[in-house]
Amino acid sequence: MKMRRHKLFLTLCMAGLCLISFLHFLKALSYVTFPRELASLSPNLVSSFFWNNAPVTPQVSPEPGGAEFLRTPLYSHSPLLQPLPPSRASEELHKVEFVLPEDTTEYFVRTKAGGVCFKPGTKVLEKPPVAGPPEERADGAALGRLARKPLSAGGTKRRKWVECVCLPGWHGPSCGVPTVVQYSNLPTKDRLVPREIPRRVINAINVNHEFDLLDVRFHELGDVVDAFVVCESNFTAYGEPRPLKFREMLLNGSFDYIRHKVLYVFLDHFPPGGRQDGWIADDYLRTFLTRDGISRLRNLRPDDVFIIDDADEIPARDGVLFLKLYDGWTEPFAFHMRKSLYGFFWKQPGTLEVVSGCTMGMLQAVYATDGIRLRRREYYTMPGFRQYENSTGHILVQWSLGSPLHFAGWHCSWCFTPEGIYFKLVSAQNGDFPRWGDYEDKKDLNYIRELIRTGGWFDGTTQEYPPADPKEQMYAPKYLLKNYQRFRYLLENPYR
Repeated sequence: MKMRRHKLFLTLCMAGLCLISFLHFLKALSYVTFPRELASLSPNLVSSFFWNNAPVTPQVSPEPGGAEFLRTPLYSHSPLLQPLPPSRASEELHKVEFVLPEDTTEYFVRTKAGGVCFKPGTKVLEKPPVAGPPEERADGAALGRLARKPLSAGGTKRRKWVECVCLPGWHGPSCGVPTVVQYSNLPTKDRLVPREIPRRVINAINVNHEFDLLDVRFHELGDVVDAFVVCESNFTAYGEPRPLKFREMLLNGSFDYIRHKVLYVFLDHFPPGGRQDGWIADDYLRTFLTRDGISRLRNLRPDDVFIIDDADEIPARDGVLFLKLYDGWTEPFAFHMRKSLYGFFWKQPGTLEVVSGCTMGMLQAVYATDGIRLRRREYYTMPGFRQYENSTGHILVQWSLGSPLHFAGWHCSWCFTPEGIYFKLVSAQNGDFPRWGDYEDKKDLNYIRELIRTGGWFDGTTQEYPPADPKEQMYAPKYLLKNYQRFRYLLENPYR
């Protein structure tokens, strides 16, 4: 009798373990496009049990005589960094703390019928043709506005108009999902919902002498990124001394238009062993950038977005704005970027897929606040991976904004004047061999001009480039095109 009770107890334990494993398996399936259809057979068991799918109910502030705007809570803006007096800049600029403000921009509009529409992505419908008595014409005129009421049920049944009519390039029920997400491999597109409070976005960059591309980044992302964490060192990646040009430009007013969003990080030493092994120096730049910068940010939240880029990688604004405004996407995430060499006129085949972003919670819990670990794609081997996954209740699935046919940003490699390419050659780290800066003939400016003219590489090869038309949608960031004369050397080949 006693043996039977033990067997019964063991059987119940095994059945319980099997049930838990089966439920976890169903949870994993729901993140994959095809098996998700199987999970949908029992939505109450899977979706409601494992995820809270209740729609976000944004706060509403009625506007008299028009549509109602979704408003984030009116938090007071925290003080941002202020320009320092020149006499104290050298000792304090890299020590100042940065308090992240709340984003109170009104991104969504609520219609009177209860719809929630993303303002930049929603089309205001034209007035439909209406025939009949004046009362019906008045009803028809109301349909021409974004905030419409359903027609009365009396008389002939009429077609109910869709609340959010999306402009080209925008998708989803609220017209807030950009093309780079709609055609991405994100496995949770059916779980996307607008946030009540926008995330803050932190963009971290190391800078050497990519000041034109940095200016382009600031204009492309300036209204959606809340803090640019920019690291500059008084050493090149090779270990040679260099002047702090970016700090000088911050203080002389060159970047006054974005100064209030820049947190300056100063790396005043070169890592041991970095001269012998350049990858040590390359990795350390990103580690120091992340840890020093994040340690000086205040008012951070675990769901804020962190993106780390090289200076020649510029994410597209629409994709970053989506990450800021929506819940339901997984992490970490990458960007499919349009590749080009020497300028946007030499478009390279394929895309550069760069893993560069996650939430602050994942950055700290999984990557130990180390940006280079994030870019290495190996999150599933990190010690805190499983614990973080369990604490969030979501399976971590890496995905990429964009696709090989839909660019989510730009990677412009070696995009300088010949003099800038020369400086890049002599500054390059001592690990990415062959190090062309060690060859005198490769540093000749006439030789460099010929490379730009032909699209050739330092090893003597010439690539086959697909045609690039300045009129194509993702040829270059809009700020470059609007300032064509200033950036002509990046937009058209100056030697052809």
